[in-house]
Amino acid sequence: METQELTISMGPQHPATHGVLRLVLKLDGETVVKCTPHVGYLHRGVEKLGEAKTYFSALPLTDRLDYISSAANNCAYVNAVEKLFGIEAPPRAKFIRTIICEMTRISSHIIWLGTHALDIGAMTVFLYSFREREWIMDLFEELCGARLTVSYPRIGGVRNDVSQHFLDSLWQFTEEFPARVDEYETLIDQNRIWLERTKGIGVISAKDAVNWGLTGPTLRGSGVDYDVRKAFPYDAYDQVEFEVPLGEKGDVYDRYRCRMLELRESNKIIRQCIEKLPEGAVLAPDAPKFVLPPKEALFSNMEPLIHHFVLMTKGPLAAPEGEVYMGAEAPKGELGFYIVSDGTGKPYRMRIRAPSFVHASVLPKLCEGGLVADVVANIGTIDIVLGECDR
Repeated sequence: METQELTISMGPQHPATHGVLRLVLKLDGETVVKCTPHVGYLHRGVEKLGEAKTYFSALPLTDRLDYISSAANNCAYVNAVEKLFGIEAPPRAKFIRTIICEMTRISSHIIWLGTHALDIGAMTVFLYSFREREWIMDLFEELCGARLTVSYPRIGGVRNDVSQHFLDSLWQFTEEFPARVDEYETLIDQNRIWLERTKGIGVISAKDAVNWGLTGPTLRGSGVDYDVRKAFPYDAYDQVEFEVPLGEKGDVYDRYRCRMLELRESNKIIRQCIEKLPEGAVLAPDAPKFVLPPKEALFSNMEPLIHHFVLMTKGPLAAPEGEVYMGAEAPKGELGFYIVSDGTGKPYRMRIRAPSFVHASVLPKLCEGGLVADVVANIGTIDIVLGECDR
């Protein structure tokens, strides 16, 4: 019986493409012969906007990249700017940043797990996982008043100190969370349908994963031991102990297991940071141009306020000429900021190395030769958000 190839468009309005991603699939029956990703439907010009703003005013733009991981985006950006200006954040601020980055990692992985499982057909884990995400969102709201796009880190530290009530609530979360992860695994970890849909699907070797530029759990699922937090430590990651989970076969199941183990490791990091949290300031003394004065200074006396406005009226703080690159281990992979300074108060060039953009490019490698039903599993396993893919 003769068959004819069929070309279909999956997305950009499709619930399983995790945003406005369009895949043009050429099919021979149920087999994917060719897969062509099309991105750019959500392009907002974040990099060009960043070049038109001061280093401080560009911070909220980073929230809107991977909007599921806004705090991790903020930390990556402020670390890059601090590297450019030569500013060192206080130890307490570094520990607080590490805490919120790992809170963000847990929140992002929880959303990934729920939506990935839902795409494949497991609905219950989606409902379970959102309990813990709401808990984390409540903690972020207590910390800075925002739940999704927080803009909490600052160049030289963080916006405000953490309260003891926040730390106590977060500690309670870390005590209960491992049991919640056990519940997720009970639902799907050895479920025969889940295993059939994930094992041996979307296999990519360690060599190919490196050549394609994959990072994060998508890379480590292939057994490549690379984590920015270990290779190039920043904030307080060199002062805590944690393991980097690795896969073996590089399939959808291995990448799933890596992220599930990372949930437990992030929980451990948060507990260590709370136990080791030092006393002291949360903002570097040499960063007055980037932030408003502390709240208590507004009401105690006018001198700090006057000093601040005198600085602000002189215009944006000029950066040293040169260029820097700073990468951070965001939940989806290495998020890097490349900044070129021409000595003014704004970046001459800002380039963002977004993991979702790189990972979207590997979809043809994962999908071609497989079944059309596995395309959904492959999209979920690379954990992309089109906000940072398109930028």
